[in-house]
Amino acid sequence: MTVTAYVGLGANLGDAAGALDAALAALAALPGTRLVACSPLYRTAPVDATGPDYLNAVAALDTDLPADALLAALHEIELRHGRERPYRNAPRTLDLDLLLHGDARIDSPRLVVPHPRLHERAFVLVPLADLAPDLLVPGVGRVRDLLDTVADQRIERLLP
Repeated sequence: MTVTAYVGLGANLGDAAGALDAALAALAALPGTRLVACSPLYRTAPVDATGPDYLNAVAALDTDLPADALLAALHEIELRHGRERPYRNAPRTLDLDLLLHGDARIDSPRLVVPHPRLHERAFVLVPLADLAPDLLVPGVGRVRDLLDTVADQRIERLLP
């Protein structure tokens, strides 16, 4: 069954813009998956971390992959781009987060969907609102209604 999944993309080490472009190409090449749209890029300050500013975006995918298989594919793409996980919230060459998988609510040791901090992060909500402002995040609320809660976080839209 095809569902629409939303993936958060971020990078703050090396050629961040190039890493995000390459990640989008890799997402589009996943089996049973079509890249539907991608938000503009945003520059954001690290949250709960140190290091350079991030470049962030959100991609919408129509996919036949189950959530756990999509997550495994995201981790593989990260690894191919040199992602290391030395400690929580470490700077990243590439970070791909499965934000939503249709209207699924998943809470397993390996995967939580909707992403548990989606509604707390401007770097997720603002680009997600570019793609789907009326999207209802299961158990949380409508994307456009959540934007005020992150209004104090620095985020800058970059020109296309």
